[in-house]
Amino acid sequence: MSKTKSNIVLIGMPGSGKSTVGIILAKMTAKNFVDTDVLIQLAENRTLQEIVNAEGHMVLRSVEEKVLLGVNCRDHVIATGGSAAYSAAAMRHLKEEGVCVFLHADLPALKKRIRNYETRGLAKRPDQSFQDLFDERLGLYTTYADITIASSHMSQEEVCAEIVDHLASRPPYRLETSPEAG
Repeated sequence: MSKTKSNIVLIGMPGSGKSTVGIILAKMTAKNFVDTDVLIQLAENRTLQEIVNAEGHMVLRSVEEKVLLGVNCRDHVIATGGSAAYSAAAMRHLKEEGVCVFLHADLPALKKRIRNYETRGLAKRPDQSFQDLFDERLGLYTTYADITIASSHMSQEEVCAEIVDHLASRPPYRLETSPEAG
């Protein structure tokens, strides 16, 4: 008997729409919403870019892993940071209670959406291009994805509708909350 998963975990590149889609999806599915980048900033009392500037991208990844491992909730839409997939332990933890949805925007779409690549607070090597980061992360996202949404040419509402359609036909996921859910 499979355990019912009640969270929707959004993964993907910066600019793929995880935070915005997450908010809309939470409203559509009557779930709570959490953005793990915000949790990191609250835990550290500084922005992601300040962490990268002061201590480097590997410290940001370490802090992110710790925060992700501390996420314990049900009936939530969880928007993760783009680098969440670097932590196998964190991804396993999130997938225990959630279905992992990869918002797969292609490189041209991401480049149109991302205007602040150098100052966005990304967990990347200082010399790493956006193309290199995309290539490096793509395999990680596909490894952890239960569902992949090709979102490059879709509106945020269309992405949400497609996610809901996929989940409705995918046991042991459930969209509606039950009285015993906490």
